[in-house]
Amino acid sequence: MKHHNKRHNPVLSLPSKRAPITPSAPLSRRQVLRGILGGSAVSISLPVLEGMLNDHGDAYAQGMPIPTRFGLWFWGNGVRPELWVPQGVGRGAEWQLSEELAPLQRHKSKLSALSGYTIKTGTHAHHAGMTGVMTGRPLHQVGVTRDTIVSTFDGPSLDMIAAAQLEGQSPFRSLEFGVTRFTGTDEGTTFQHLSHNGPNNPNPSEYSAQAAFSRLFGGNSNLDDLNARRSVLDAVMGQFSRLKPKLSVNDRRRLDQHFDSIRTLEMRLAAEPSSCAIPDQPGIYPDQSGREQIEAKNTVMSELMALALACDLTRVFSMQFSTCGSGVIIHPAGATDGLHRTCHDEPMSGSPSTQPIVHGATVYTMRQLSIFLDKLNDIPMGAGSLLDHCAIACTTEHTDGRLHRYEDFPFLIAGLGGGRLRGDVHHRGRGDESITKGGLTALRAAGLNIPNFGTEGGYTESSISALEA
Repeated sequence: MKHHNKRHNPVLSLPSKRAPITPSAPLSRRQVLRGILGGSAVSISLPVLEGMLNDHGDAYAQGMPIPTRFGLWFWGNGVRPELWVPQGVGRGAEWQLSEELAPLQRHKSKLSALSGYTIKTGTHAHHAGMTGVMTGRPLHQVGVTRDTIVSTFDGPSLDMIAAAQLEGQSPFRSLEFGVTRFTGTDEGTTFQHLSHNGPNNPNPSEYSAQAAFSRLFGGNSNLDDLNARRSVLDAVMGQFSRLKPKLSVNDRRRLDQHFDSIRTLEMRLAAEPSSCAIPDQPGIYPDQSGREQIEAKNTVMSELMALALACDLTRVFSMQFSTCGSGVIIHPAGATDGLHRTCHDEPMSGSPSTQPIVHGATVYTMRQLSIFLDKLNDIPMGAGSLLDHCAIACTTEHTDGRLHRYEDFPFLIAGLGGGRLRGDVHHRGRGDESITKGGLTALRAAGLNIPNFGTEGGYTESSISALEA
């Protein structure tokens, strides 16, 4: 992992003899916002501004915007499409969650569901779907093995596109967590890793809850840094609040850019104090009778990621519940073999004709996604919750793991994107459109200025307006 723990601090300077800003003082290009921290003077420098406006000028809105987080939540081997696609199209009561989406019912108002979109960057089983949805590009083949290929991502994954725009705005550039363990394959980084910077340059997921805890909270170093910056903000925010009603439109734009670090800190203040408390050291989750403790592991990793987001330790994350082509044994669904093999070997039965164990595994997986969303939704943030300020692309690498289909590609966006997403929408595409429109929509919902996404058949400049507020 590269540059994932770069820190960012407000622009602090040594104490100055300049007069502090008062409501009646003209704004000088040499003036600063000052306060006292721990008995010492601290200051935050201002950029050059046009001047001060009187009451007839537009003022900043009360408070500053809470940052939106961008995330990925991924599971392997697709779904049972006949039991996945929602019923009805539109918003609110116009659509209903399907059998496989039913565990997400309590989050329906903060969910955007897509159907009728496809992968248009190739057809190679697993490889093309994984790289197509994550990068919008065709796979990057690096070799052959047995009767298949070895591949990697041809460009950055969605989360790394977001991280490049949010560079330096939080202690960790991004965080990558995994839940069910990688069972091994020789088909390249595509089958093992979710987050990529480019070809053969992945950001491996952390699967150990204890290692994740130590990285986030070990020695309290990250939270100490956050608390120090919160104190600096407290020291100068009074002056800043008195200053902002007197600024011109152009000056407000300048300060919005210059004080991005202050927005970071104010977001932390908007959370309840308990939202950023250091949790207890997590336990170890060994197999029990040869079975992974999937839900227990998912719960603790979800809690740790939610706390990291609440503390603004990162604004970009990925949760890899299971890998592309995963061999995880979803034993609560009755599985005795790995999911990838089960997708191919379980016979079709019932009405509608489906695979009961594969279907049960998908329902179970969506229950795990719901647990993650619960953790975000339970954390107060501003007037709503942390989930309201997230845009999370939730997807897999196939529609149908049995037939390796790519039509009606499963894609959800969880969260309201800080008000940029309508929520409670099922939108159906024409059938011939690239699923990369969903990826671009999620990126823009995080407030990112992304003009286009993907290449070749996956190239798009268009987000999905039906999902946008």
